[in-house]
Amino acid sequence: MKLYFNPQSRAVTVKWMLDECAAPYELVPIDFTKREHKTAEFLKINPAGKLPALEDRDARIFETAAICLYLGDKYAHANLAPAISASERGRYLSLMVYSTSQLEPAMGDSLLKVETLAQRGWTDFETAQNVVEGELGDGPYLFGDWFTAADIMIGSMFIWKRIFGAPPSSPAIEAYVDRLLARPKAMKFGK
Repeated sequence: MKLYFNPQSRAVTVKWMLDECAAPYELVPIDFTKREHKTAEFLKINPAGKLPALEDRDARIFETAAICLYLGDKYAHANLAPAISASERGRYLSLMVYSTSQLEPAMGDSLLKVETLAQRGWTDFETAQNVVEGELGDGPYLFGDWFTAADIMIGSMFIWKRIFGAPPSSPAIEAYVDRLLARPKAMKFGK
């Protein structure tokens, strides 16, 4: 398995997922300054010319959520995803998609100090944070004591927010981020 990687990209989230799965993989460095992500060879792997991208034999997967969903199912023994038949599966899928369809663009607007326009299709960052805090409830993770790929996807957004030096979120979200960063295989920016 190959993860096309730059330590200053969303590929660090996928690396975290691979590490939590204890999956064997090779990092293939991509140099943005040399535009290696725009070469004809790379565009066969990810036609969008972006990271992350994963090759697993003949499978080529791009987009962070898609890769994490793939890995959660492929490495079921890691227990990072509810089984397809499990009652938690619907909520899990919803949180995985929420991370990129609502939370990430809302966070981008907030960090750039851009007004969130309703016609763009996502909510404002305060609402997105409130949704995540509600889903977190009293548990250490989104599914109580069970750490899942949804924590990697949702948590990585708040880790990025902290890395970018944005004002702290609520005490509950900040404590959640601290718990995630304390994990031995937690996401490491720049590595």
